Amino acid sequence: MIIERLSREHRNIETLLAVLERELEVFDRGDRPDYEVIRAIISYFELYPELYHHPQEDLVFAKLKLRDPAAAAKIGNLTREHQKGAERLRRVAQAVDGVLADREILRQNVDNIVRDFIESERRHIMMEDRDFFPAALKALEPQDWTEIASASINHDDPLFSEAAEETFDELRARILQLEQEAEAERH
Repeated sequence: MIIERLSREHRNIETLLAVLERELEVFDRGDRPDYEVIRAIISYFELYPELYHHPQEDLVFAKLKLRDPAAAAKIGNLTREHQKGAERLRRVAQAVDGVLADREILRQNVDNIVRDFIESERRHIMMEDRDFFPAALKALEPQDWTEIASASINHDDPLFSEAAEETFDELRARILQLEQEAEAERH
């Protein structure tokens, strides 16, 4: 089921946001966070939500606009929200690159940029879970879901998608493993 998968992806994203937040706390204390973990999380966000998660949500949203324009209007401009998230992520990537290149950047600025990204993502996910997904489940017809599912597969070789899924699963597992190792070293 498409919404179940999108919800599961939200939980994965929340886990990564929590890891990013922990690394930010290390940075804020003046210690060196695990930049490998941070970089891996940024890569994940640059790829997965952009290529898979958001396009799928956009397809669902387009159907919602047809079936229940009022519900869609209440949710707002989802595509624009996704673009703003991508812009915030680019700022995070630039800030982290700046720190790693020893450019003069105020710690507070880095903190603000990363925190803004984390909080905005959390707000966005909360809104989708609370408003968007239930509205879609209520308004969309069975044939809508079929069309969304086929549109999602058509633009991609399903073999490639599965391979990509595995790559992302490995990346996710690697990020969490790196984080556990970093935690262990800190204690």
